[in-house]
Amino acid sequence: MKFKAFLTENGVNLLEKRFLPALDKMGKICHLYLNRDHAIFLHNLLNGDGIQSIAQFRKEALFDDYRISSQNEDRIAFTVDISLLHRALRSSVSICTEFGNGPTANRLQIRLVKKLPPNSTQPLPFLTFETKGYKSAVIQDVPISKPLSRAQVLELQTALDAAQDLPQTLVQVPDLNQLQNFVDRMRHVGDLLNVTISKYGDLHIQISTTLITLGAEFQKLLVIGEQADAPSEDRNLTAQTRSARAILRGDAQSVQVSVKHFGKSLQCHLAKPDCAFYGIAAQVVVAQFLAKSIARLLLVSIFLCFGMG
Repeated sequence: MKFKAFLTENGVNLLEKRFLPALDKMGKICHLYLNRDHAIFLHNLLNGDGIQSIAQFRKEALFDDYRISSQNEDRIAFTVDISLLHRALRSSVSICTEFGNGPTANRLQIRLVKKLPPNSTQPLPFLTFETKGYKSAVIQDVPISKPLSRAQVLELQTALDAAQDLPQTLVQVPDLNQLQNFVDRMRHVGDLLNVTISKYGDLHIQISTTLITLGAEFQKLLVIGEQADAPSEDRNLTAQTRSARAILRGDAQSVQVSVKHFGKSLQCHLAKPDCAFYGIAAQVVVAQFLAKSIARLLLVSIFLCFGMG
């Protein structure tokens, strides 16, 4: 199997300054899944425990001269340490900026290689960054796992297809930083968070213990998908009562998630999305983060597993 491409200036900016810092907050290790058209970063897609995330990019959004081949329909997948990947990319960009000049300036190549490490008898796979200046080249190797087998790639693709089904109702959260501040305060109260989303455009979050109840509500948010008008008789009721009545009517869904995991999902504000949507489907909270790049939409999906600590 072979993979080689050049990162574009836009691709470097997207990964180095936006998505890799956000993905690193999701978890240290993730799958990088490459096919003929996309580069996809996947967290916990084959593991039901904890937060799952998908960051999918069309190849043109990141790369120039993109070449991939394998006996598995030109699909390659492996695990990589996000922090090491980010560090190598950041270092390569610094080298390009400091030493790059001449006709090959700022050409950052990324490729899949096998090398024999010191004190080893077996070659190991690496994702290699090669920075070429006018008279020099700097190579940085990021260790990766053995590429997944055909059966493992098929399992990953099946999980990816299943994970991208959208909830029937999504509400737009206008201020992720404000929501992050609420969740940060809730971490000191308890471990589990109740999240309710209604077709009226309401997002209600609440944490309760025997001693304290703390909650926040965002009303009249933009709704995508199934929506409804809030009953006028509910107008003067408390947020908790309105949420309970909406659930009984079938106009809202509620789920209990880990405060820690919910807080991790909000770290996607580091990717600087243009908008963020939350919904509930199959006992998970789904967050969709959309960001525009080269007239395309980049999509990050965050899945919070039900009741996980």
